[in-house]
Amino acid sequence: MDLNTITAVAHPQTRAQLPVWTAGDAWLAGGTWLFSEPQTHLTRLIDLTDLKWPALTITESHLSIGATCTIAELDGLACPSDWLAAPLINQCCRAFLASFKIWKTATIGGNLCMSLPAGPMISLTSALEGVCTIWKAGGGEQRLPVAEFVTGNQRNRLTPGDLLRQIDIPIAALRRRTAFRQISLAPVGRSAALLIGSLEAGDRLTLTVTASTVRPIQLRFHKAPDASALRAALMQEITDDLYHTDIHGAPLWRKHMTLRLAEEIRGELLGATPA
Repeated sequence: MDLNTITAVAHPQTRAQLPVWTAGDAWLAGGTWLFSEPQTHLTRLIDLTDLKWPALTITESHLSIGATCTIAELDGLACPSDWLAAPLINQCCRAFLASFKIWKTATIGGNLCMSLPAGPMISLTSALEGVCTIWKAGGGEQRLPVAEFVTGNQRNRLTPGDLLRQIDIPIAALRRRTAFRQISLAPVGRSAALLIGSLEAGDRLTLTVTASTVRPIQLRFHKAPDASALRAALMQEITDDLYHTDIHGAPLWRKHMTLRLAEEIRGELLGATPA
């Protein structure tokens, strides 16, 4: 869609060249949402392309994902054999309600910044203990976990002029065993519940709940929970007001599926008999 209120497009090549943020500005990365509907409040786009951030960088301690990394680039990452959690990358990429054209344009950072409950890159990066690096509008940086970055349906911790720079995922998280569950009302519909479990030594289980809730919810168990302990923890931590509601699923159904999929994950990772 043409954005006919735009009067300027900035092309900074370094952080120092980023223009002073003013009302009517918007960051432009993939632009798949930006150009999908009228944006009559906008007058200037700040194109991030020329910053040329590396899409993916693997170090001894982290996988760093540039905010402008596309879904296609992440899906095509050749993962080391000891990354037991690697299948999550492809599973979450395929949880998108998107065509291959969107895959080649939409960015990881854009998915996080949209902060939709069904954002699968939010699911992936929060489940793998991802940490956001944010360039603050007034200078400096802020780092915080993805699970704390998203605060609600289309709400996050960014303030006007802040810019998500990258997401760092610890290699230790990528070496854990994981289990993935996702469900939609329609065969190719938007996720109504997307849960990921990860298991550390000593049967320490982390369960990340997304899509069914308005923000990511993480539950950590320092020893293997039984079915009743898992259900009780979910009922306590996820109050009814946290379940999302839209045409893709009613809150009561999302709650039911969250409890069911969580028990399936417990059974898969702990070898437990389903309740």
